Amino acid sequence: MSDALTRSAEAGGSAPPKSSAVVAVLAFAGIVVSLMQTLVIPIVPELPKYLDASPSNTIWAVTATLLAASVATPVVGRLGDMFGKRRMLLVSIVLLVVGSVVCALSDSLVPMIAGRTLQGLAAAVVPLGISVMRDVLPTEKLTSSVALMSASLGVGGALGLPTAAFIADRFDWHILFWTSAALGAVAFALVLAIVPESKVRAGGRFDLVGAIGLSTALVSLLLGVSKGSDWGWTSGTVLGLFATAIVVLLAWGAFELRTSQPLVDLRTLARRQVLFTNLASVAFGFSMFAMSLVLPQLLQLPEQTGYGLGKSMLTVGLVLAPQGLVMMAMAPLSAAISKTKGPKITLMTGAVIVAAGYGLNILLMSEVWHLVVVSCIIGAGVGFAYGAMPALIMGAVPATETAAANSLNTLMRSIGTSFASALAGVILAQMTTDFGSAALPSENGFKTVMAVGAGAALLALLLASFLPRQRAADAKAASPAAGPDDEQAETPQVSQAKA
Repeated sequence: MSDALTRSAEAGGSAPPKSSAVVAVLAFAGIVVSLMQTLVIPIVPELPKYLDASPSNTIWAVTATLLAASVATPVVGRLGDMFGKRRMLLVSIVLLVVGSVVCALSDSLVPMIAGRTLQGLAAAVVPLGISVMRDVLPTEKLTSSVALMSASLGVGGALGLPTAAFIADRFDWHILFWTSAALGAVAFALVLAIVPESKVRAGGRFDLVGAIGLSTALVSLLLGVSKGSDWGWTSGTVLGLFATAIVVLLAWGAFELRTSQPLVDLRTLARRQVLFTNLASVAFGFSMFAMSLVLPQLLQLPEQTGYGLGKSMLTVGLVLAPQGLVMMAMAPLSAAISKTKGPKITLMTGAVIVAAGYGLNILLMSEVWHLVVVSCIIGAGVGFAYGAMPALIMGAVPATETAAANSLNTLMRSIGTSFASALAGVILAQMTTDFGSAALPSENGFKTVMAVGAGAALLALLLASFLPRQRAADAKAASPAAGPDDEQAETPQVSQAKA
């Protein structure tokens, strides 16, 4: 058993919890939170009727969650490092439960948006869980556990779609949110009962100015990206949002470099290992989301188009669900490769698999089973990559900055998915075919988006090639302050001596 668990037991006067139980609970909490990504997708077309509002306004039920998550992820990660990762994990789950209850009681737009915003504020659960693992798990179990926790992001999203579609088809739509509230309550109880609090704390003063500045820049950037197609990419509003994001981000960076206790340590982010991992994360987030946009539309478009398959939303969910299971199944293999070859090789392997999956999708898109195979291949590649990214981050930052660094890496993936949504929307809007009185995305439009997704994966491969080579990833990830560009990781004995 690790020193961390032993110290926790001594401090609390009781036996330490089993590491397998801690991992299972944290992974379950990650899956519950990631369900929020796809929870409302099956009912988006019906929201105007349910909420008595226009389609342009009801789409804020999706946008609000994205914006809230972008603000919460880095801020809550830093608070976790300062005041306790488990404590902030519990706070995040409470926000999820409260937001779910608010949505479940809603019949109008404003409370729905408020509830979805609260759900988005829970987005830091996965990076917080990964950071808890670094502090409390035995060294030999860390890499595989982190890979499983990281995969929970995709697992929840993939499994949530068929579940939500099934509930929406057969029950009142409010049941969706009562279900998420119940799952959140279970996750809260399990975390409270089983997950120990980490003793690793950064302390210090919270950088409120830095938090406001980063939040303003992120909201401006992501709001412009997500609403650009609706408001017009050259409109004054969108250009103003982008200009605000750039100006505020530059001012924020200058402030963070001068303050003694910054929200985000930019000098740490500039380390080669952290920098290129985050850049690769943006590319991977872009690549992964391209599939989430293409496959559902291909499955639902009318068969008369010649390339659409005319399936229901429930079928869409069932086609995408195996992808999440494959991601989870890849976690042990991803960890094994990281242990023997280093997480850099794991990340590069994942990029190659994702690119190959998109290439295959360009050729195979005419049958349901084609799309099942493609989604599983891409899911396998994403599982490899998502398991490697936290190991790379933790191998280059001090233990007192783990939650903040992992949260920022999660944010980078989210930024990538936002840009993927915007670019794919532009491509599909420009490459259309006439179908009766409607203009639908053309087959070549879908193939173009797939090609862009493959290109993003290859870009992630290129960026990952600049990472320093690592071995003995577990030992390095467990080290409280491993150097940024070490060619060899420290041994567990050295790490324990430093601790």
